[in-house]
Amino acid sequence: MEIEPSSFKDPCAFVYIENGNLFRRFSKNYIPVYQKFINSGLYERLIKENLIIPHEEISSDTIKPEKVFISYPWEWCFSQLKDAALAVLKIQNIALDYDMTLKDANCFNMQFYNNKPVLIDTSSFENYTEGEPWTPYKQFCENFLAPLALAAYKDICLSSLLLLNINGVPLELTSKLLPLSSKFNLNLFTHIHLHSRLQNKYSDKTKQINKMFISKLQLKSIIDNLIKSVENIKLKNAATQWENYYTFTNYEEKSFQLKKNIINNYKNIIRPEFVLDFGSNTGVFSRIFSEENIKVLALDFDRLAVEKNYLRSKELKETNIFPMVFDIVNPSPALGWANQERKTLPDRVLNADLILSLALIHHLRFTYNIPFYKIAEYFSGIAEYLIIEFVDKKDSQVQKMLLNRKDVFDDYYEENFETEFNKFYNIKDKNRIIGTERTLYLMKRK
Repeated sequence: MEIEPSSFKDPCAFVYIENGNLFRRFSKNYIPVYQKFINSGLYERLIKENLIIPHEEISSDTIKPEKVFISYPWEWCFSQLKDAALAVLKIQNIALDYDMTLKDANCFNMQFYNNKPVLIDTSSFENYTEGEPWTPYKQFCENFLAPLALAAYKDICLSSLLLLNINGVPLELTSKLLPLSSKFNLNLFTHIHLHSRLQNKYSDKTKQINKMFISKLQLKSIIDNLIKSVENIKLKNAATQWENYYTFTNYEEKSFQLKKNIINNYKNIIRPEFVLDFGSNTGVFSRIFSEENIKVLALDFDRLAVEKNYLRSKELKETNIFPMVFDIVNPSPALGWANQERKTLPDRVLNADLILSLALIHHLRFTYNIPFYKIAEYFSGIAEYLIIEFVDKKDSQVQKMLLNRKDVFDDYYEENFETEFNKFYNIKDKNRIIGTERTLYLMKRK
């Protein structure tokens, strides 16, 4: 039995792995609460509304939840974080109907299952006591409302503050960063600015503050107000630098279709079950795989590209593609207690079959000065197969990149690319994309 490193803070349960399967075991004191959660019909209701991860009951104190890929809130686009926030509030409102309540509102307890936000922590519920406030109100504001407001009112990249504040973005910091105009939004003024002010006012008090009696109806009204607050936070229209990428490349329609055909043929040779698409943009090539019931992690550093990809997947009701914010040159590190609570991407994708890396290698080499062998070494440590596109220096996009800088990249040519990648891979096939200066390779790890 291997205890999950992130599962040590909850006294009610812990998660462990045994023979490759995931289990959650409840403490003796929590079993009656869990039984109420099941017998009251709350679990069945949440399953019906796709708001909680399904599980199999193993014994009175142990369940076996469905496995889900673990992503982190700073890896979500704006709409993913917003959807997760609304899911938390919906769960809380439903729980109150069954005389139960969420005891925490930790953003890490929400994950995406079939591309929908669901609660994965079955032990997050406790019995509701009439008159009690919602305990995790502050936590919800710091985990969800604050980063959403900062992304919408200041800059979309500020949601990444969750990476530096894994317990939530402090309300005092949020209040300072938000523009004056946000104070004229009654909901944001109440839940962030005023909340922060009151928090500071009472932080040094030595006497316990008398709690106000809040009825269930009043509590539901507060949750409804939070729902409206989240719904009304909207991202400003902004264009991503990659939005029209495929329009302005030197691809003709015939070449573009040929590229798709080559990738499709490689897909049929490999027959992968789980694919990582690095530099996925809006997911055009990811969908060659996801449309055939293959799980795809569509990774891109551009938050707006991921936003468009996620909204597109929602529109199409796709379940096999998960768009995620990921900067390959500055990836999510191991974080939390003893650097074990939050894991690196390679530690989370141990069952990946294939990496798709299209029109990426020239950016890694010219913009970030990453050598070929470093790229090959990193990719080979993640998946067995690699489909990679080599973009020659004669390519128009490369010419633009080198236009106003000195070309010191003497090692950037096709033969050297093959030599360096041959240290880690066997090249199984290569195809020049006719009408372009680009070549597709199929490689298998040595």
